[in-house]
Amino acid sequence: MKQESYALFKSSDIQTILKTLEDELKSRNESPFWKDKVIPFSEAILSVLVPLREANMLFNPEGMCADELTPELFFKWSDFVSLKTLAFTIQKSNDAGVLLRTTLDEAACKNYNSIDLNLLGAYLARYSVNLEDEFLDFPISNYNLHQGVSNVIKSLL
Repeated sequence: MKQESYALFKSSDIQTILKTLEDELKSRNESPFWKDKVIPFSEAILSVLVPLREANMLFNPEGMCADELTPELFFKWSDFVSLKTLAFTIQKSNDAGVLLRTTLDEAACKNYNSIDLNLLGAYLARYSVNLEDEFLDFPISNYNLHQGVSNVIKSLL
C-alpha cells in the first residue's frame, strides 16, 4: 500500500478519497467497466465509514474496535457480505440510537448519532440485496463482481 493511501483514509473527506481513486483509475487506463463500478462502490462504503471515523466509532466486520480508517479496514468492509452486514448494523443502530454489534466501549456507543444510509442502501438494492431481511441471500454473481471491484481498488492504492 502506498503511504499516501493511509493518510488519505485517515483524515480526508469522502470526495477527496473518491477523487484520488478516480484520478488513479484514469492514470492506469482501466477498462470503462471497472471505472463505472469502483467509484459508486467506494462512495457507498465511505458514506458510512467516514462518519464512523469522525465519531471515533470505527469497527471491523467482526465488531472489534478499529483506531483509524485504513485501506485495510476499507477492504475488510468491501467484502459484499460484510458490506451488507454493515448496512444492517447501522440501520439497527439508527433505530436504537446506540451503536450495536460492536465491542466498543458501552459509554461511547451511547454517544452514537444516526448515519444516513441512503447511498449505501441504494447501492445494495441495485445489486439485489434484500434490505428488509438480513438473512436473505443475494446472487453469487454480485458477490463475484464485487470481489473484482475490490481487487481493482487494491491495485489503485
